[in-house]
Amino acid sequence: MKILNCLLLASTAVQAHYTFPRLVVNGKPAEDKDWTVTRMTKNAQSKSGVTNVASPDIRCYQASNAPQVATVPAGATIHYVASQQVNHPGPTQYYLAKVPEGSSVLTWDGSGAVWFKFHTEKPLAGGSGGQSWPAQNLYQSANATIPAETPNGDYLLRVEQIALHLAQTVNGAQFYLACSQITITGGGSGTPAPLVALPGAYKSNDPGILVNLGAVSSTTYVPPGPPLWPAGATQ
Repeated sequence: MKILNCLLLASTAVQAHYTFPRLVVNGKPAEDKDWTVTRMTKNAQSKSGVTNVASPDIRCYQASNAPQVATVPAGATIHYVASQQVNHPGPTQYYLAKVPEGSSVLTWDGSGAVWFKFHTEKPLAGGSGGQSWPAQNLYQSANATIPAETPNGDYLLRVEQIALHLAQTVNGAQFYLACSQITITGGGSGTPAPLVALPGAYKSNDPGILVNLGAVSSTTYVPPGPPLWPAGATQ
């Protein structure tokens, strides 16, 4: 009986994990099948998350580059299709990194202080001890909007959903993430800032990563990472 219970627990743990293999732009799929615009992640089979924020895996958790590039208008609404239900509590955050001149979006690795954050979240008001979040228990990531001020060009778009159900211990938080290759069109003349490196933007004891969910709310939770761009953007 003990062996059976262990197997059931292991099965449940695997089922609770997920990947984000497909980008959706303004309600329409940006890729016809998994991992064509989005770079395949190392957990494509295991579905396990990244727990070490100092690891290079925290950037894109990348196993391979993608063969295609999606065109995304500035101001577009985006989300990702999830491989399984996103049932762990925690925020979804989005970052962009502009591909340097002379590099290709098909191969550039996103290293250095090049990433800016444009979307983050807090628990929903009225939830029970930080346990309820936007898009939780759906088969997709939360929606976000590409800032209208974003300059035109090639970018890596990064999604992360931080599962906080075990985050009361160091390295207990689980990061489920992916990076897509996109070209932003119809953009503005903004100057995204601050720019951060991944790894580098997070520490394992940041209050939004090392956290007891029962002690946070929509007013007290502090999302990890840099401030949002544009400044004053709503969460």
